[in-house]
Amino acid sequence: MLDHSKAPLLDALADYHRQDRYGFTPPGHRQGRGADPRARAVLGEQTYRSDVLAASGLDDRASSHGYLAEAERLMADAVGSDQAFFSTAGSSLSVKAAMLAVAGDRGELLIGRDAHKSVVAGLVFTGVEPRWVDVRYDDELRLAHPPSPEQLEQAWQRHPTAAGALIVSPTPYGTCADIAALADICHRRGKPLIVDEAWGAHLPFHEDLPTWAMDAGADICVVSVHKMGAGFEQGSVLHSQGDLVDPAHLAACADLLMTTSPNVIVYAALDGWRRQMVQDGHRLLSDAIALSRGLRADIAGLPGLRVLEDRLIAVEASHDLDPLQILVDVGELGVNGYQAADWLREHRRIDVGMSDHRRILATMSMADDAGTAARLIEGLRGLVTAAPGLPAASTVELPPPAQFDQEPVISPREAFFGRTETVKVDEAAGRICAEQITPYPPGIPALLPGERITEEMLDYLRSGLAAGMVLPDPTDKTLETVRVVSELSPSDARRSPSR
Repeated sequence: MLDHSKAPLLDALADYHRQDRYGFTPPGHRQGRGADPRARAVLGEQTYRSDVLAASGLDDRASSHGYLAEAERLMADAVGSDQAFFSTAGSSLSVKAAMLAVAGDRGELLIGRDAHKSVVAGLVFTGVEPRWVDVRYDDELRLAHPPSPEQLEQAWQRHPTAAGALIVSPTPYGTCADIAALADICHRRGKPLIVDEAWGAHLPFHEDLPTWAMDAGADICVVSVHKMGAGFEQGSVLHSQGDLVDPAHLAACADLLMTTSPNVIVYAALDGWRRQMVQDGHRLLSDAIALSRGLRADIAGLPGLRVLEDRLIAVEASHDLDPLQILVDVGELGVNGYQAADWLREHRRIDVGMSDHRRILATMSMADDAGTAARLIEGLRGLVTAAPGLPAASTVELPPPAQFDQEPVISPREAFFGRTETVKVDEAAGRICAEQITPYPPGIPALLPGERITEEMLDYLRSGLAAGMVLPDPTDKTLETVRVVSELSPSDARRSPSR
């Protein structure tokens, strides 16, 4: 029985300060002594004091005290996984490590088409060949839900040699897959299921939340503690269980991608959050769930605002819904989600987690209380009052859902690293894309390297950009030009059997 009252990394950091250690090592600011006073005034002296070297600093040069290893064991025990690996490079690193461990170099992986851009980056980096799994689209709301068990079964029948499957659950909208059924489908074939559960770090700690991936039988699960937990940005944990994935190889793949200079502050925050959740997480989450339910009712009472809930867990929608993700349709106000988000930021100093062509998302957490909930309600009430005076919402030319399911012509890696050229956007239709183009948030690519570009997708992206959509990853942020594959040799001109 492990002692969850301990926080080995936090305790070691406190001891480091008590001993008045001093290192002639990185970081060069020397616990803030050399930092610009103006930076210390903003970031805080304690931030600099806690930024110490992990080995030959917090621990000795051989890490013989095992502070990190013990913290990872405690994390795994807290949530019921076999192994936990801390990442200070976010779940973007963790999901790439999982892909490497399962599919290796140029293997095949079944992947839901609503995957995050970090997954596509993993395809480019690893050479893994994607075999896309259909997702469930809501034609009216124009949003994607995770694949159904039937859709995953169909994908396995098309691609029986794939090394495993990867799905996203919860989605950025809070909708969740039937992970137990998906895991069973994979396990009947002796193949592992990876769940990108970046938005689900809190799920293991309360029965009124959707089922946590490890409890539902997933083999690998990636969580971003900075999203729905109380860690710092970039704090992620890679969990694994069972014997379908070699834990030593998974750890080696994570280590391959991991920085050799991890941030002790991020590590320690992961450690402290785990202790907090084991000791008090159920009560904190109970309060947050109750607060969110009341807030949903209050928002629904404001004219012109529609809180989406039942529609998201209806037939052909998601299997479950995270109640802490409050998705609000603002379309009846005559504005789009981008306008609503900008107005709330400018006039009420409120930032919302996501916005799209007609919605905004308020992400609640255990840190929120009646005061922050009241601030959100007052901000939304102000938006309702101000909306008639805002410019009419620009129309986003949404493509039919089938346009997001383009058949790849070549692999993402081949397209990204092959010979490319830049063409005017008016000349890009029909060409093979050589870059990601991703509305962010939520970060689900609209165009992937290796896919053929269509007029409909270009119209969607250009109209979205004009309406306020943010596209952070294309070479040309104005989307006046697009990077495409220059030419294909006869051997490359095959159509990949991906659907």
